[in-house]
Amino acid sequence: MKKLVALTGAGISAESGIKTFRDADGLWEGYDVMDVASPEGWHRNKALVLDFYNQRRRQLLEVKPNYGHIVLAELENDFDVHIITQNVDNLHEIAGSTKVLHLHGELLKVRSTKNEDYIIDWQNDLVLGDVDSKGNQLRPHIVWFGEMVPALDEAITITEQADYVVVIGTSLQVYPAASLIHYANPNVPVFYIDPRPSSINNLHNPLEVIPMNATEGVPILREKLLRR
Repeated sequence: MKKLVALTGAGISAESGIKTFRDADGLWEGYDVMDVASPEGWHRNKALVLDFYNQRRRQLLEVKPNYGHIVLAELENDFDVHIITQNVDNLHEIAGSTKVLHLHGELLKVRSTKNEDYIIDWQNDLVLGDVDSKGNQLRPHIVWFGEMVPALDEAITITEQADYVVVIGTSLQVYPAASLIHYANPNVPVFYIDPRPSSINNLHNPLEVIPMNATEGVPILREKLLRR
């Protein structure tokens, strides 16, 4: 079975009603991203950061996967599908995708501030005083600006093995995620689904752009792949 690697970003989640991580004005839901998505912001005001992610968590529990998510999951009937996502929601999983790697963490998990391996599922509000088994404060399991991306090596390995690469709803401007596409074998076809596609620099692969949003573009992708 051919391996299909999908690199997904904020655009696919936006169609389910989740605001994109960084708008043009540098704000996320009205907050400066550096106040709520950086280690410095955390150290300045933990209560603000916790409240911000509590709001995001509540919002996530109210939305559903869209048709783009669903068709990606259905592609597992014909391909070995691996999703590498920059999104912190669980909409791919709810839609039925079984191999999802989160580069930037997961909103419905929290981790210890002292032990990065202490990660637990969490759906309720997280507040000051919620601690791990050794009394250390818990924090959102999110990769903030300036932090290492622990899943990057695994993502590179997956991309190197791809027979097809699909980019959905991301400008591929944020590193290190933006570098992933360049790990694909040069003869591997790349499909780029986005209503406002950016240019992909230094790409030597065969490229086909589908200038649509995910709910329209992913079904077209499926037809193209099944005809090959």
